Amino acid sequence: MSPKTSAHRLFAPRPLWGTLFDLALTIAALSGSLILLAHGLGLLPHQGMDPARAGSGAIDVIALALVCCSALPLLLWRRHPLGVFAVTAGASALLSGLDYRSALTLGPAVALYLLTAGRERHAPWTWRTTAVVGGLGLVHVVATALSIGGTSGVAALSLTPGAWVVAWFAGERTRLRGEQIAELRARAMHAEREAERERLLAIAEERARIARDLHDSAGHAISVIAVRAGAARLRHHQDPDRSLRTLEAVEELARQTVGEIDQIVSTLRTEGTGDAAPPGLASVDGLIAHHSAAGMRITLDTAGPPPALGGPADQAVYRILQEALTNAARHGAGSARVELTFSETAVGLTVTNPVAANGARRRSGGHGLIGMRERATLLGGSLDVEQAHDAFRVRARIPFGGHRP
Repeated sequence: MSPKTSAHRLFAPRPLWGTLFDLALTIAALSGSLILLAHGLGLLPHQGMDPARAGSGAIDVIALALVCCSALPLLLWRRHPLGVFAVTAGASALLSGLDYRSALTLGPAVALYLLTAGRERHAPWTWRTTAVVGGLGLVHVVATALSIGGTSGVAALSLTPGAWVVAWFAGERTRLRGEQIAELRARAMHAEREAERERLLAIAEERARIARDLHDSAGHAISVIAVRAGAARLRHHQDPDRSLRTLEAVEELARQTVGEIDQIVSTLRTEGTGDAAPPGLASVDGLIAHHSAAGMRITLDTAGPPPALGGPADQAVYRILQEALTNAARHGAGSARVELTFSETAVGLTVTNPVAANGARRRSGGHGLIGMRERATLLGGSLDVEQAHDAFRVRARIPFGGHRP
């Protein structure tokens, strides 16, 4: 970015206000220079000097023209900051060298301030800029010294260099402050973008969790429906009444599953977590009842006082138990043993079911088992599966704290 672009950013966020700012600045510099010249402020002492040039208030045409040349170019400082400074400083030096002996004009100081303040951080102060500023300062001092013609006004030689040093220092401070403000704004925007990214990431994680719940719920229900429908088909000729009751239970389970799926899909549509709490350990009895009604023999043993879990740990234990019982219904021999162990910091879950003597050895890498292990791992827990001695065992440990599943 060029200095003029940086300066425009610092001083004129809007084009209209920038134009008004340049006009007001130019008028102020021109008026101040005319006042200094007309009232003798900043004039160097000289013997035999024309009274019209010694503070009488009269300014001739040449002096007026040079003062205008030292201030009016400020209107173009945004496009050519170094050129504007060169013109204003040259006019000021010529005004001093033509026996008007003006030791101070405001235009060059203002132009130097704008030149310094408008410099970009990555645009160094080049040798050309240094040569122009230093050379014109030297010319101004030499012109002033020649006009004095003695040592009585030597102190006045420091007026212009001193004013330029102050202007440079003020411009540099303004530039640094502008850079700090821009950096703070960039950091704020970066923080806002990071917050938005974190929000979107949280939404994506929540949607993934809800999708896993949908998979677990629908998969479990379909498996139970398939088992019970098959049992009803096989027993229809032997016990039609029992088959009818089984089909009625299948119908009720299907309706409950549809309602649960509608709830989860509604949650996905509204990007929320839903009003109803997901199932947890409080729903274990109903889960076991469903499988028992399908013909499975399930034994539940608990050890320790059940804590009021709630939240991700509660949901994770329920979903792992649900998936383990579904696998037992699909691949087992019709029975399962569930053990829940409660401690002060974790919940232990073990599901053991016998497998058929001629059944194929079950793999430990199915999608359901992968989902169970992921839930346990995300909460800082663990999950192990093993098959030995004609039995398949799922053992999980879920701590109360941890991340969301």
